[in-house]
Amino acid sequence: MKKIYLAAAIALSAACFAAGTGAAVATSAGTREVAAVAVEAAVLRQGSRGSEVKEVQRRLKNWGYYSGAVDGIFGSGTKAAVIAFQKKNGLTADGIVGKATYKALGMTASYNVLNGGSSSSSGGSKYTSSDLYLLAKAIYAEGRGESYTGQVAIGAVIMNRVKSPSFPNTVSGVIYQKGAFTAVTDGQINLEPNQTAYNAARDAMNGWDPTYGALYYYNPAVATSAWIFDRKTVTVIGKHVFAI
Repeated sequence: MKKIYLAAAIALSAACFAAGTGAAVATSAGTREVAAVAVEAAVLRQGSRGSEVKEVQRRLKNWGYYSGAVDGIFGSGTKAAVIAFQKKNGLTADGIVGKATYKALGMTASYNVLNGGSSSSSGGSKYTSSDLYLLAKAIYAEGRGESYTGQVAIGAVIMNRVKSPSFPNTVSGVIYQKGAFTAVTDGQINLEPNQTAYNAARDAMNGWDPTYGALYYYNPAVATSAWIFDRKTVTVIGKHVFAI
């Protein structure tokens, strides 16, 4: 996508220089043209190729929708996987990865391009590699037996707490808040996370929230605090109830 955008921008600059007195008019029209090219490149459909297709394939494969090669080629298998994902998430099942599908996939940067904003992730730059590592450790310790979506959901709750004025405003502050997570209390936080936990942490950090804003989660089969049962349930993923 970036290569297409750059090529269009270079062509536009050359055209404006050659046009002389008409450069101002050409720039105005050309800017809209370049923006249109960027948006068109951001939309993925059968026949598309590149790193964004590869990322879509990776996510769909992690979640069980796609079984083909993660090769960056949007073929019929990728289209079928996108349609299945769209149906599951209540989206228009057309096999085209546009704004709504990017958002559901948690691909914030691509969503932002189609939404008229910057292509950079809205919050990624605020967090360090240490934050990512700690979030992955928490996800692995708390939810390694859960589905991939369930693991992202645990990360999303932690990120929602970071953004909430009711909790500490750092990843480490939230995770190590006294009594907040069983894995910290029993020492499982010290286990080394696997790649799945890293991927889930990255998706949660990039804005994918399968919990729709939940600040709490618990396993009703083992939870002992009566207080947590009074929280309003938002959704249930695997063994965990997510609440606000």
